[in-house]
Amino acid sequence: MSSPAKTRKLNSGAKQPSSVPSRGLEYFFAKQKQNGASKEPSTSAKGSNSDATQRGPSEEQLTDEELARKLQAEWDAEAKLSSTPRETSVRPQDVPVPATGSVETVTVEPTKEAKPHTLTSPPKANQLKGKNTLSLSSAAATEDQTSASIPLDKSPLTFDPTKYIPQLQESWANDGGDASYALLTRCFLLVSSTSSRIKIVDTLVNCIRLLIEGDPSSLLPAVWLATNAISPPYVSMELGLGGSAISKALKQVCGLDNRSLKTLYDKLGDPGDVAFEAKKKQSFTLRKPKPLTIKGVFRSLVKISKTQGQGSGDVKQRIVDKLLQDARGGEESRYVVRTLCQHLRIGAVKTTMLIALARAFLLSKPPGTDFPTKDPSQLAKLKKEELAEVYLKAEEIVKASFARHPDYNDLVPVLLEIGVCEELLVRCGLTLHIPLRPMLGGITRDLSEMLTRLRGRDFACEYKYDGQRAQIHCDEKGVVSIFSRHLELMTDKYPDLVTLVPKIRGEDVQSFIMEGEVVAVDRATGELKNFQTLTNRARKDVAIGSITIDVCLFAFDLMYLNGQPLLNRSFRERRDMLRSLFVEIPHHFTWVKSIDATSQDSETVLEFFKSAVDSKCEGIMVKILDNLSELEAPIPDDSANSEALEEQQLPISTNATPAPASSKKPPKGKSKPKPKTTETTASSDTPPIPEKKPQSSRRKPLLATYEPDKRLDSWLKVKKDYIGTSAGFSDTLDLLPIAAWHGSGRKAKWWSPILLAVRNEETGSLEAVCKCMSGFTDAFYKANREFYDKDGSFSPDNEPNNVHATKPGFVEYAGGNPDVWFEPQEVWEVAFADITISPTYTAAIGLVREDKGLSLRFPRFLRKREDKGIEEASTSEFLAGLWRKQEAKAPAPLLVEGGGEDGEAGWDNEDEEEEDGE
Repeated sequence: MSSPAKTRKLNSGAKQPSSVPSRGLEYFFAKQKQNGASKEPSTSAKGSNSDATQRGPSEEQLTDEELARKLQAEWDAEAKLSSTPRETSVRPQDVPVPATGSVETVTVEPTKEAKPHTLTSPPKANQLKGKNTLSLSSAAATEDQTSASIPLDKSPLTFDPTKYIPQLQESWANDGGDASYALLTRCFLLVSSTSSRIKIVDTLVNCIRLLIEGDPSSLLPAVWLATNAISPPYVSMELGLGGSAISKALKQVCGLDNRSLKTLYDKLGDPGDVAFEAKKKQSFTLRKPKPLTIKGVFRSLVKISKTQGQGSGDVKQRIVDKLLQDARGGEESRYVVRTLCQHLRIGAVKTTMLIALARAFLLSKPPGTDFPTKDPSQLAKLKKEELAEVYLKAEEIVKASFARHPDYNDLVPVLLEIGVCEELLVRCGLTLHIPLRPMLGGITRDLSEMLTRLRGRDFACEYKYDGQRAQIHCDEKGVVSIFSRHLELMTDKYPDLVTLVPKIRGEDVQSFIMEGEVVAVDRATGELKNFQTLTNRARKDVAIGSITIDVCLFAFDLMYLNGQPLLNRSFRERRDMLRSLFVEIPHHFTWVKSIDATSQDSETVLEFFKSAVDSKCEGIMVKILDNLSELEAPIPDDSANSEALEEQQLPISTNATPAPASSKKPPKGKSKPKPKTTETTASSDTPPIPEKKPQSSRRKPLLATYEPDKRLDSWLKVKKDYIGTSAGFSDTLDLLPIAAWHGSGRKAKWWSPILLAVRNEETGSLEAVCKCMSGFTDAFYKANREFYDKDGSFSPDNEPNNVHATKPGFVEYAGGNPDVWFEPQEVWEVAFADITISPTYTAAIGLVREDKGLSLRFPRFLRKREDKGIEEASTSEFLAGLWRKQEAKAPAPLLVEGGGEDGEAGWDNEDEEEEDGE
């Protein structure tokens, strides 16, 4: 017997003998179009010619859909008369596979035992719902109309969940009583179809309220699915799915082949959109899909993440296939695939979800609970400012709780129990071995801007090292956990720190949470090494005996001590505790190098910044030392001092020069402040006017407390790659765009990142140097796509003149395969922070290392060089020369005490490039 794959090939039209009965399924579902029948007669089964003879002329002209419906009607009529059904075995290979692009596709879902399906002809009426009974069902008709009719995008103050919950629960009851995935899909669809942040929040609030009051047990899985995750970042639960698993499922379920799948992906650029289009082509199925539930989808994802070992790939594939088979309609397929790809693209990031949770629990509560809620009709009567204040109080509580304890598995159950109240901060507070979200620093363009922002405050300047930010937890038993700035567990990566941390505790320290920077060092001399050296260290299962790259921990903050949170203490207090209660171990553990200053110490700050850059640091961090209110903080006139600094920095910064405070124009509608007089006695008709009050009222108070998950001016960072290029802190290169990848998320319609290259003058080849995705605007992305793909129809068989599907012979690149290759036509000016050795990029290979090339850290597009041709682009020799100059800047052995606070200096532009986040 031929295999299913072989039989499907024969069904394409080749005349081959087959053991299929003369009246198999191909008789009912083969193409019946008159013109098609004359050109390519059906010969997919033995005796097919006789089948054609037996058909009447009316049947010859029926479409697939008409013939299927006629057949079903005949079966229904015969079922009333027949009491003994005749079963006909139907094998998967008997079902014809329609040509790609057909709008009518029939799918057969095999049972777990992979037994042949049986066709009951004619069946009894009560047997039509049997497991192995053929039943034709319209894919479009299977969509959940109940969920689709709910106006989730209404204002929560006018949306009444009780109006829709009864009919929802009635439809859910047929599928076990759990909330359907269709409700969540409806929410995703409305959220992704609007750019209004208000509408997005309102839609999420209404969906959450339906779950709170209708099915509280489905709320937690829904929150995880909506946030595009299945666990907190510090719990390693990866789906481990490649694109091949999803592609294979789409081909099996929707009848696509490799060519049509590639064409759809090149056209749409998003796997979810591909699934939507593919599902639309599947007009009929042989059985009604079992509706997906929120819990079921989440359990499937968890099962995929936990499946390991031999045969795990097949198990995961079956789960993915089942999810796509049961997805009702194109929208469910779209979001199932996007969830599997871990890229939901609904614009509802973490902050939006926390806001929605706060507002939902302010208005609704689960059945059987008694915590207080607000009456929507009463809130609707409030003024806009009053309503915002009510919302803000609840939102701040939920945000603060999640920032200290970022785990929905703990937050959502407590919300279901007690709602939004101050107790939430206690129940979901700072906990050992659960990382809190780190505080972030504001960005400044240069030192002048930094000093202008901090006038009148005492602050500390600290070295910002080129390392990896680490949050260290240690309990009374000496158990240590280490987390990255993204809350990922790094304990296995640094076993040397795990053994070191208990030793640095002073006599009065039992437990603590500390923050610092892990930097690669030379253990003998204390010389600092760059971040690239640190990345060469293994990530998992590192044995102490095999460590070749030594590290030093530079501590800069203390957030928890002996069971007590220190977040509300000033930075000066926390720093004093850190330095007095812990033991320094040279070249293993120490504190950041820092100085205390004010805005009047501009020369001192400038020298400190230069020393940080000369020491191969990224720049400096500036932190407010004490909590001072506006009235307590004097605001001296520093205009002369600022001007002096600007004169010193003139060759350093060409980006922007902040205007001195005295030159700022007053707001419209207000008169200029009266000049200060020497009169000290206030008259009754002319009350004294504080000179600085109008200005200080517009300045937010800067707190020295530790604010998790907030980016405030209390911390400011001044990095060398923010500074203008004329300082010599960073150079620019003229590079050639040579390739690109399909964008994701908001950039799915464009190409991002883009691969850039330098010229090799000796060989004439182009050597890849970096991927760039920073410095571009949406308008640039659109224009770039139009420039390289003029008619928007790029495909392997229809290539515009300047886009290729395969790598040109003159390009050298050792990394992954880009989606498109460009014909070099432009020169782009690109700024960067540093030049690093790279095993992936081939630029200047052999000039600085025999088997490694050079790459750029934090490349940033500046402009197109219309005045330069491609033969004037930067060369590999020039790049190698810049690298040698960079290495020569570093002094001999460095005995530095400092560390950075911005965290892991990865290869994708850190936190300042969070274009798609909030």
